[in-house]
Amino acid sequence: MQYEEIVEIYDKIARTTKRLEMTDHLVELFSKVDPEEIDKVVYLTQGKVYPDFIPYELGIAERMVIKAIASTSGLGDNEIERLWKEKGDMGHVAEEAIGRKTQTTLMGMSELSVEKVYENLEKITKASGPNSQDIKMRYFSDLMHNAKPVEAKYITRSVMGKMRLGVADMTLIDALAITFAEKEQRDEIERAYNVCSDLGMVAETLAKEGLEEVRKIHLKVGVPIRAMLAERLPTLEAILEKTEGKAAFEFKYDGLRLQAHINPDKVELFSRRLENMTDQFPEFKTELKNVFQGKEAIIEGECVPIDVNTGAFLPFQIVSHRRGRKYGLREAQEDYPVHLVLFDCLYLDGEDLTNTPYKKRREQLKKAIKPSETVMFSEVLVTDDPDDAERFFLQTIEDGSEGLIAKSLTSVYVAGSRGWNWIKYKKDYESEMSDTVDLVVVGAFAGRGRRAGTYGALLMASYDEDEDRYKTFCKLGSGFDDEMLLDLPTRLDEHKLEKVHEKVDSKMKADFWFEPALVLEVLGAEITISPSHTAALDQKREGAGLAIRFPRFTKYRDDKAPTEATTVKELVSMYESQLKKLDLQQRM
Repeated sequence: MQYEEIVEIYDKIARTTKRLEMTDHLVELFSKVDPEEIDKVVYLTQGKVYPDFIPYELGIAERMVIKAIASTSGLGDNEIERLWKEKGDMGHVAEEAIGRKTQTTLMGMSELSVEKVYENLEKITKASGPNSQDIKMRYFSDLMHNAKPVEAKYITRSVMGKMRLGVADMTLIDALAITFAEKEQRDEIERAYNVCSDLGMVAETLAKEGLEEVRKIHLKVGVPIRAMLAERLPTLEAILEKTEGKAAFEFKYDGLRLQAHINPDKVELFSRRLENMTDQFPEFKTELKNVFQGKEAIIEGECVPIDVNTGAFLPFQIVSHRRGRKYGLREAQEDYPVHLVLFDCLYLDGEDLTNTPYKKRREQLKKAIKPSETVMFSEVLVTDDPDDAERFFLQTIEDGSEGLIAKSLTSVYVAGSRGWNWIKYKKDYESEMSDTVDLVVVGAFAGRGRRAGTYGALLMASYDEDEDRYKTFCKLGSGFDDEMLLDLPTRLDEHKLEKVHEKVDSKMKADFWFEPALVLEVLGAEITISPSHTAALDQKREGAGLAIRFPRFTKYRDDKAPTEATTVKELVSMYESQLKKLDLQQRM
């Protein structure tokens, strides 16, 4: 298949924000693709070369991209930089620059195939050593030399990791189901993706061998499963009603969720975003081998920072000092000690436990692990009494945890799903809001006074899973210290856009726009009706959405993808619970 055929459809997708239209365009694409190439097409559409858990990155420096476009197009570096400042998207820069090639330069070009583009991108990801940037640039320049303007746009976006198509994985799954199965069989395709975390492999299996083979995709040690997520409710009584009158209440630890894969040869650790975190926590590689009692397993837990002098849990930010380090790991272990608190067992010695009830999974976890000083089990109380659960909750707060996770005793582990089998229960005694929310940065406003030269406030959004869009919910300007304010441009500039992202629904006009990527935890006084924001627009009052009154930043949530942010449905539920609480107080 020619690469040009793909990018023509990419351009159609980029011109719409409607999920159904995106799906139709993807069906058109998948209908044309040879089954031998569909895995590559899916990865390219996701903006990847491999699934997330394979730790290769394209990693071409911006300066090298500028040089490659300049030399290939015949324009100078200065002109490419000028275009970049003007357009704000290196893909558009490449499209215009290649479009200016002289006719002489265009001679000798050959058509780019999907195979050729993918092959060169794969070589770029694997280049290493002292000359790696030169090698990467050579393969990138080779593609750019033969690229047509629209192809150059998407090749450049691929190497920079910013496809800007706005296509969510669930939309890709919709299209795969329509193309290769029946629409009503879509959930089986999603299940396969959730247990193998590799949509390219699922697509290839479906296209070549059909749904029957997709149904055989199962858990495998060394391949991370997409994490099961929790809903939230404001009262313990409501939680017990949802869990048929009885639940296992576990401490909700303020740490980094990890999935440990153990076999006789090695131990690997993956984050909830499927990143391989093994080398960042080397102490667990050794300790898990020591405490594991079986042959192979997949277990889940929370990596929690500990005050070694008091044994108390420390805030999540302490763990973040351990993330992304390539050097000084031994010093980091000493400066930021952590414990691994285990809470679930998904696979043990050949048995997939995801379809077994919570109670059995907990039993298997205790069978598989002999606790040690640094690897232990989560604290659990099984009860049908809300008063007992409340006392247990107060203990969690005293011990430094965030609250409780209530789990239905009969619940199975539904990978990649958020549902009522697991329910969060948290409180903040200094605020009328019953819980923090996780919001996505989509824009910013220029700072004034002491904040001149940086961002004065951020435009924050919630994720609307029904529409696959981000709806604004508040302007966030408090809770940051001076160091954090200086750090914000570093974190956000790589996501900067020239205009509002196609998946962001905003009435406000920000000074700066960003692709939805960075997730922050936010707390406030209460949730109110807002004529300025689009979260839950028209649901509670015509022409108005919801917003947080007096929001303040509490911490970065680097462990969360933007689609894992607090949903609009959750915000509506929190608002309704707040109204019920106020009504009860007024009656008393």
